[in-house]
Amino acid sequence: MKAFSAPKRSCASNPPRLIAVEGPLRVGKTSLADILAVHLHARRLRDVEANPFLELFYQGVSGAAFQTQLYFLWNRFKQWQELDLGKSANRPIISDYLFAKDKIFACLNLEPNELELYEHYYSFFAEQVPIPDLVIYLQARPRTLKERIAKKQIRAEQRISDEYIKEVAEAYEHFFFHYKESDLLVIETSKIDFIAREGDLQELLARLSQPVKGTQYFLPLGSA
Repeated sequence: MKAFSAPKRSCASNPPRLIAVEGPLRVGKTSLADILAVHLHARRLRDVEANPFLELFYQGVSGAAFQTQLYFLWNRFKQWQELDLGKSANRPIISDYLFAKDKIFACLNLEPNELELYEHYYSFFAEQVPIPDLVIYLQARPRTLKERIAKKQIRAEQRISDEYIKEVAEAYEHFFFHYKESDLLVIETSKIDFIAREGDLQELLARLSQPVKGTQYFLPLGSA
């Protein structure tokens, strides 16, 4: 993916100006992005949550997956296209999602003819959004994700099947195994708690104070 209208990524010697935190549902993206935004004095970019078609999708209504996906795609595109990453921007930006994540769910949920049409829109939009300097990919076992979904107690999410949770987790693993667009820090979160364990958080902040080059992995000492 190459952005023709977006600023180029920062040089490796400079701290990242655009950081995206990504991972499957309820892995802890929003919580970690909030924490990092405070510690790094960064602006926060939040994923689109309100979607008038999402409830119908969870109910399995025919055609709702395509409507849901296009709604997310368009609104995420507007958010990323409007980002100010020019030299005058005095603060980094922390996003709790990566624009390219939209395609992960499209490939999972759309019918072949729908996916073919979606690909045309996605390709056009993806060329116009900035590429992050750093992506933090949060992993968790499907069982852990299921427990966190149950704990969150959002009604629509309670309809998500164990099979779908597993499919999403595997799709993310496949996506990031091949991801080369940005520097990537991979964190397995099943035994990590950045909120309840201050030590985990401090180790991560210390790690982020150093350059991440290519794909690297982070594991707090206390979780080993």
